[in-house]
Amino acid sequence: MRTRVLGRPAVGICGPEAARFFYTPGHLDRSSALPGLVVRTLFGRGAVHTLDGSAHRHRKTLFTALLLDGDGAARLAELAGREFDVAAARWRGGPPVRLLDESARMIAAAVARWVGVPEDDREIDALARDCLAMVDGFATVGPRTARALLARETQERRLSKIIASVRSQPVTKSPLSIVAHHRDDGELLDPRTAAVELLNIVRPAIAVAWFVAFAGHAMDMWPRHQSRLRAGDDEYTKAFAHEVRRFYPFVPFLGGQATRDLFFQGEPIPAGTLVLLDVYGQNHDPELWPDPYTFDPRRFLGRESGEFDLIPQGGGDPRTGHRCPGEQVTVALLGTLARRLAELDHYLPPQETAIDLSRIPARPRDRITLIVPEHRPVSSFQRGEPGFDSHPDSPHLSASRSPVSDGS
Repeated sequence: MRTRVLGRPAVGICGPEAARFFYTPGHLDRSSALPGLVVRTLFGRGAVHTLDGSAHRHRKTLFTALLLDGDGAARLAELAGREFDVAAARWRGGPPVRLLDESARMIAAAVARWVGVPEDDREIDALARDCLAMVDGFATVGPRTARALLARETQERRLSKIIASVRSQPVTKSPLSIVAHHRDDGELLDPRTAAVELLNIVRPAIAVAWFVAFAGHAMDMWPRHQSRLRAGDDEYTKAFAHEVRRFYPFVPFLGGQATRDLFFQGEPIPAGTLVLLDVYGQNHDPELWPDPYTFDPRRFLGRESGEFDLIPQGGGDPRTGHRCPGEQVTVALLGTLARRLAELDHYLPPQETAIDLSRIPARPRDRITLIVPEHRPVSSFQRGEPGFDSHPDSPHLSASRSPVSDGS
């Protein structure tokens, strides 16, 4: 599909072969395709996302070592699970809570401890709030963008000071110390760039809060999955996490600029053309995913996804290409928190649960608001109390039974 984006010629492509084409080395330059506001809000100036070629490969080793090797993902998920338990005890018998915001706060506390930055409660609250703002404001212009820019400036300044102080100490195994002492071409990153890259570990972890909110949405829409998660089946929990990432919208497409004249499936793509990989379309392609608009974690049982089919966080090899090296962390965090949520007796009060596809990043309008009763309801599954009712005419869902909305 040919179109124009901000006056630039663009072509949209979709499917596993499109993803393979998109991530073939030398085809596309992602640094020149990233809008300035995306860099300034989401990634940060000088971030690994703005690099290509050997510079990108070298900088990325910093992330693969921390996020793919060893037990980092499992350790971070364990810490987040503990934070959930503490939060759930606080929620019980209290006022309604917003799952997206509360998840961000618990992940922020866990990732701060794992990375090695100070854990003062006020700083954790600010870190969660600021990282949510960075993610929420990267694809718009207006108040959300202004909040994102202020949030990034605040956290980069704070983390720059922490990194400068860490450099006066011996290197340790903590991610904070490793990032602070990382060298490009023999030179330490300047403190601000090091802060940017530390945020590129912390911010994506906190962004998993979006998927946790989507998981809460799925359990409310289709309660049978909650009971399956409660059973404690690790394979099913992982499958549920993958299905949340496939089914729910977050970022609709990824972009790159053709570095030379190219052809895709016989169609010419002149040098300089913006190439858009249709992430949402591919994750709902019926040739890849039978009955794609049915939420069904069983499609991932006994199935290992290839490098170019399930692509909510990019395609290809995360060690050498532009696929997110934090994908393993995302799956571990989401699986842990989704199971904790399934085990928690809760319900959703009347609220707007529709998801506006015109919003980037998409999210449930009321951010999934929960109530956790002080005492477990009697036979809640059998009585069909709010949050557990599978009947299509459940009153708190009748206005927006469809899991997604086109925003019209």
